[in-house]
Amino acid sequence: MKILHIITGLGDGGAEGVLTRLCTNSEYVDHVVISLTDEGKYGAQLRKAGIDVHCLNISKNFNSILSFWQLYKLIKLIKPQVIQTWMYHADLLGGVAAKFAGVEDVFWGVRHSNLTPGTVKKSTILIAKTCALLSKYIPKKIICCSVDAVKTHIDIGYESDKFITIPNGYCLDRFKPCLDTSYLDVEFELQGSLLVGMVGRFDIQKDHMNLFSAISKIKHEYPTIKCLLVGNEMTSTNQELMTLIERSGCSEQLILLGKRTDVPFIMNKIDIHILSSLGEAFPNVIAEAMACGTPCVSTDVGDASLIVGDTGWIVPAQDSNALASALRNAFYELLSDSMLWNERQILARKQIVNKFELGSMVDFYIQVWRGGK
Repeated sequence: MKILHIITGLGDGGAEGVLTRLCTNSEYVDHVVISLTDEGKYGAQLRKAGIDVHCLNISKNFNSILSFWQLYKLIKLIKPQVIQTWMYHADLLGGVAAKFAGVEDVFWGVRHSNLTPGTVKKSTILIAKTCALLSKYIPKKIICCSVDAVKTHIDIGYESDKFITIPNGYCLDRFKPCLDTSYLDVEFELQGSLLVGMVGRFDIQKDHMNLFSAISKIKHEYPTIKCLLVGNEMTSTNQELMTLIERSGCSEQLILLGKRTDVPFIMNKIDIHILSSLGEAFPNVIAEAMACGTPCVSTDVGDASLIVGDTGWIVPAQDSNALASALRNAFYELLSDSMLWNERQILARKQIVNKFELGSMVDFYIQVWRGGK
């Protein structure tokens, strides 16, 4: 079975990571990938795994007739049995091009669950609403990574009977407990610190100010607290970020790491992973932290509560008081009851192993593409 994936880009994002895991861990399927823009982070990884990757280098406004023609010709050349698109721009452009090229089995991929004006670009909302109008005619099914995302899109007019939810799956050999993290102590002088962290790019959806405010509220109670911040633009050269940090008054507690390639080791090093977002669909970083045996404190966004279950703490979004309170509760257990904390760590890992293993996700996608759902 030849599957053609069309995605907006291959940068460092959740959808891009899922596509790469899917393509590199499924047998008896011939995957081909078209990026509407460039090869980003994952293009080289896909090629190394023997997967054909085509980059159209279309400009960000996606309004060129020539761009559509390029995509149409490439689809005709590849002759896929199934087209799987990822994210709104690819759903729209790839879906229409697929129909013109005569491909009937088109599956859309929806990854957002928050389309609140002011937190998402107006152009993104417009494209999502355009896709809603076309959802009756173009996709055979619409694959969502989260239950919350399904509801969001039905509410704006997507065809309700076309949705299938496939949770993200994770490579449990990469994200696992007990990795040697001693080098991080040397690199960042972390010995004796109470360590929390958040992996997430600098973006309004991540609501880093919520995190900074919470840490400011508890920093005097826990003088050894340090927070590792990992992600694109999480560096001192980001003036907007530095302004938020200065305003929060917790600069001494924060360590800016920027983009890293050793995220599983960082997940092992921290005692607690925090997600302070105001909007997510299926937050990968929570599942990745839990797979490493690291308990999580998260805002109640997307499917966060379904992932965490009873292994961590869930608080309302945009409420730094609640976030600070949850951290106090977590620290109390961590510092006073090592046996209970160890049990929580084991349960966190078990939750991901039992519910979000990579092989299950791959099998589910293949079943859907073959018409089994």
